[in-house]
Amino acid sequence: MKYPFAKRVRHLQSSAVRDILKVVNKGNVISFAGGLPDDELFPHEAIQEAFSRVFANGKNPLQYIETEGFGPLREVILERMRKKQMTGFTTNQVLLTTGSQQAIDLFSRVMFNPGDIILTEDPTYLAALQVFESYEATVVPVESDQFGMIPEDLERKMKLYKPKCVYVVPTFSNPSGRVWSYERRQYLIHMAHKHHAIILEDDPYGDIQFNREEMYTPLAALDDGTHVVYTSTFSKTAAPGLRTGWVAGPDQIIRIMSQAKQANDLHSNSLTHQALYQLCCQFDLDGHIEKISEVYKQRMSVMVNRIQQANIPNLNFVQPKGGMFLWIELDPRIDTSFLFPQAVSRGVAYVPGEHFYAGKPNKSTMRLNFTHSTPEKIQKGIDILMELLQETKHPELMK
Repeated sequence: MKYPFAKRVRHLQSSAVRDILKVVNKGNVISFAGGLPDDELFPHEAIQEAFSRVFANGKNPLQYIETEGFGPLREVILERMRKKQMTGFTTNQVLLTTGSQQAIDLFSRVMFNPGDIILTEDPTYLAALQVFESYEATVVPVESDQFGMIPEDLERKMKLYKPKCVYVVPTFSNPSGRVWSYERRQYLIHMAHKHHAIILEDDPYGDIQFNREEMYTPLAALDDGTHVVYTSTFSKTAAPGLRTGWVAGPDQIIRIMSQAKQANDLHSNSLTHQALYQLCCQFDLDGHIEKISEVYKQRMSVMVNRIQQANIPNLNFVQPKGGMFLWIELDPRIDTSFLFPQAVSRGVAYVPGEHFYAGKPNKSTMRLNFTHSTPEKIQKGIDILMELLQETKHPELMK
């Protein structure tokens, strides 16, 4: 039967990462493809105890709650945001979501009409591109380097396109792992005010910081509360299975997003909200984050050192200062999508970089995740990958 789907489904696409994971999870493959934290580092006992305390406190934790989410957890989130200098928000300006991915979707639902312009980094988070395209927005990439959007190109495209929104992941970005300079952050805030654009700041990785002495000020801390919508999540710091993120922003935007959420799912998992509140109150979450950050830093170093030892011609990267990803740029003759089946057949997987571009893709790039594999597997997987790249001088491995 030919089903009469709505026209908008023409803009729905499958996630390249999800499709890759379906392939690599079927075999004995060392995967650097998914953006996965390490299962072994989840605070299993603390989470179990948190759920037990929820049921032991005498109240019914299984009932419906308000759309915005469990109030005490929103207060905890506000306090965590204040530690990062985001001091201008109230509880009413925080909406709990089913991961930060839902925050991106709800924001897009209430903000974008077909054809509206969104500026993004180049490259940028592919699942955000999925959402924007599903709402028929037009995504325009801004030239970017290791310090963020290049000011001259940002200013030119602000004037030319008059975007409704600028979407950025300024701290340990996905896929590049880079961190914006303070000056580039300030400049984007200036441009947003000047051209009346809303900034959607996506910050899922900001807590996974390898040098605790450095300070990366969120855009939301540099704004006056009018032009930045900030979203983050517990998925990378506690556990992704809890599926709890949040979004904070101007009153009007959060109120309309809450109404859209009512139509979507009424509210996110209130039982998990209450358990997360208990976890934040009774467990040293900051200490846990420091612990996993140190482990991930060591794994990143193993990956970087192994790649450097291979001495592949024309291979370049910026060493991450946090987050979960290493972004590799290769000889422009190499097509990493074309090379991908060869890598999988040898027992290693990555994400070809072309999927992260809104405009013309750089096909000689790849994203590597260093958080989910042990150092031993990282060494083995990188050795396989580097050996394959050494062989790319052969015509059959170049497209």
